Amino acid sequence: MSMRFFKLTDDAYLPGRWDLGHPLDEQGRKLDDPWQFRIGQRAHSPGRIKVPIKTTGKPLDYSHAAFSVPVVHTRAASLFTELAPDDVQLIPVELDTQPEQHFILNATRLVRCIDDDASEEVRYWTPEDGMPEKVGTYSSVAGMRIDPTKTEGFKVFRPWGWTVALLVSEDLKKALEHADITGVKFTEVTGP
Repeated sequence: MSMRFFKLTDDAYLPGRWDLGHPLDEQGRKLDDPWQFRIGQRAHSPGRIKVPIKTTGKPLDYSHAAFSVPVVHTRAASLFTELAPDDVQLIPVELDTQPEQHFILNATRLVRCIDDDASEEVRYWTPEDGMPEKVGTYSSVAGMRIDPTKTEGFKVFRPWGWTVALLVSEDLKKALEHADITGVKFTEVTGP
């Protein structure tokens, strides 16, 4: 039986939840490159990072800061390091009024695994789009499906060409659910 994988996202529709802002550097300036946490490779830590709480509300164990940068409470971080230690980088962050430890969760693996034929719709950048640096990469992926045989045993990764998605293995999904980690939402990306 092949492994199942899920797209992990922030459950943005939880009532009364908090909302996190743009990651800031030590001087309180917006980070120049928040995208570095979404490209499937180790990030270079810019020093101490602060993430402001844009809207106060119920704190979550998993949520997205601006640019969909995953931020996790230490409870969630421990599960990622226990089950996928070589697939993640945890970068400590300070959250305004939160005394508990939080981290940016950075997936360090990039895997060429999207199944174009099984996905609902995929589009690629073409020369006619006027963005030569993007030609040959995905411009959109709807109803994404992946080929689990190409995941190389990784449990947390970003799919090549569509790094807006953060994918996790079924055993990690179950561990997060069993621990009642708040803020997580899963969408299966394997199967029909």
